[in-house]
Order: sequence, then structure tokens, then C-alpha cells
Amino acid sequence: MFKPNFHYTDKIVSDIAHIAADRELILNSPFIPKWEVSLRREAIIRSAHSSTAIEGNRLSLEQVSELAHGRKVMATRKDKQEVVNYLKTLESIDKLTDGKNIAEKDLLQIHKMLTQGVLDDPSDCGVYRNRYVVIGNRLTGKVVFRPPSNENVPNLVKALIAWLNFPKASLDPVIEAGIAHYEFVRIHPFIDGNGRTSRVLATLILYLRGFDAKQFFCLDDYYDLDRPSYYKALQSVNQETLDLTNWLNYFVEGVKLSIASVKERVIRLSSERLRKTKKGQIALTERQMRIVEFINQNEKIANKDIREMFKISSQAAHKEIVKLVKLDVIKPAGKGRSLSYQLKTG
Repeated sequence: MFKPNFHYTDKIVSDIAHIAADRELILNSPFIPKWEVSLRREAIIRSAHSSTAIEGNRLSLEQVSELAHGRKVMATRKDKQEVVNYLKTLESIDKLTDGKNIAEKDLLQIHKMLTQGVLDDPSDCGVYRNRYVVIGNRLTGKVVFRPPSNENVPNLVKALIAWLNFPKASLDPVIEAGIAHYEFVRIHPFIDGNGRTSRVLATLILYLRGFDAKQFFCLDDYYDLDRPSYYKALQSVNQETLDLTNWLNYFVEGVKLSIASVKERVIRLSSERLRKTKKGQIALTERQMRIVEFINQNEKIANKDIREMFKISSQAAHKEIVKLVKLDVIKPAGKGRSLSYQLKTG
């Protein structure tokens, strides 16, 4: 069985502690509204954009969003197909395996989903490479990494899968995902599409382990933001010792920053006092969410503010207010022309 080599640094331990705290805040926020759907959709779109951009896809985030909503964009067939494939794969995350375990056939199917209609030779989709490949610098032509030989690929993948499915109660899911991400890239089992497959694998592990069951977190933005650092971190692993510590320092920090960005949005919905009321989770619409954000930023809101925000009538604005009052989210403050509404904290 595959056995990873790494040690916990102070930075890794500290980052995991931050991740746990921020994740707890997000999942236990008193507002888990109907915009869960839009938050998940946003994470999938950003992931599809970043993960394909790392490997040279030229579509902008806006174009990826258009494709995600079924609209047409002006781009090459290959670029569009890569993005559509990635979107469909992430949208099917709950169907990529039969349960908590990951099978070899699952990895082959994931690769096929990601590369269908994209590879020069369709027979390379969902099958291990049958010819040797090297990783090189496109500008200089210098070889930067030589993966294992073709004949070793099946056994190396099986060993990784056996490790993934072996009970590891004490191993944090973030560490497990980081290890799997690197080892898959190192094995480089396919002719092309290894990077995309490894990033989906890391996302799948976090999903299966219950870490990101709501698919709120976009890890790929971190890699795409500074691609040289991403490649440098991958190449930092000594191929003699395969010590993954430096890579895990980088990977765990990326998860921390991804979760922190989601936390910032959630915080806009909940004041510190409101989060401590322990009222449970309240379902809000997108419009109600924006009203609560406005109150958090301005301490109060009036009928006029709501009218201007959504370009609606005074009566329609009043209906939104009544709904939030009934939900016990806001309360009136003042009277007459000075009537406004504040978050209800008690």
C-alpha cells in the first residue's frame, strides 16, 4: 500500500486550526438561506474557470459563467468543451462514486468525463497512458519532471486507491486531499488531463469525507492566482524521499484562504451577537440576504432603502419587511417618517 512521507509543521497545524474554526462558523451560521444554491454554483463556476485556465484554457470567468447558464460564447470548440466537461463533473460530485470509497473505475470515469471531446485521440479518454510522457517547460523545452514508466502506472494507482479507502481516523481530510492531489500528479497516469483530474480528486475527497458536503469552497482559485507558485510547490518534492511537507504547507494554506473567503461573505449576513442567539438556521431568499447585508453595513434599513435597492414599489418593499419581521430576523426602530428596521438580536 502507498505510504505518504510528511511531517506536521507549526504552519500546517496552525492553518488546520484556522480552517476548522472558519468551517464551523460557516456551517453553523444562523443564515443557511436559499442562496446556498447560488453559493455552490459560484464555487463550481470559479473552480471550472481556474482549473482549466491553469492548463491554458482562454475563457474568462464571465464566459465560463455564461456557459454554466447554458448560453453561447465566442471561443474555440476545445476551450468550451474543457469547461463544460469540468462543470458537469463537479455538478455530478455526488454521483462519481457508489459510496464513501473511491474505485479505480471511478478515477478512469472522471478522466473520461473531463477529457471527452478534448483529446486529440479519443481512445486516450479514461484509459491509462500507453506511451511515455515527460513534463517540460513550454518556453525553454527543459524537462522538469519524469513520471513513472507506463507499466508501473496501474499498480501505483491501485496502491493510492487502497490507501484512500483504508480507515484513517486520525488524518485530517485536508491533509488526505493534499496527499492524494500530489501523488496522482506524480504518477501522471494519463496522456493528458492529469492536473484537472487530480484537482477533481482532491475536491471529491473533501466531499466524501463530509468536509465540503455543500460544495462551498473553491480551491482552484488559489492555484490559478499564482501558477508559478503552484508548480513550484509541486516540484518542491524530492523524488528520492518523496517528502510531501513543503507541498502540504502550500496546499493547506490554499484551503485556509478559500474557506476564509467564504467566511467573509457569511459574516456579512450575521452580526456577532446574532450568531450567538442559537436560534437555528433560517432560510432566506437572495433578496432577503441583501437586506440583511445592508443592515449589517448600515445598522438599519428603511422602506425607502429597499425600494431603491430593488427598484420596487413601497408596497412590495413593505412585504419584504413583513416577511423578515415574521421570521424574527428584524425589528422596527423609531416611528412615523423615522421608522426603520434593525437586526433582532434577542
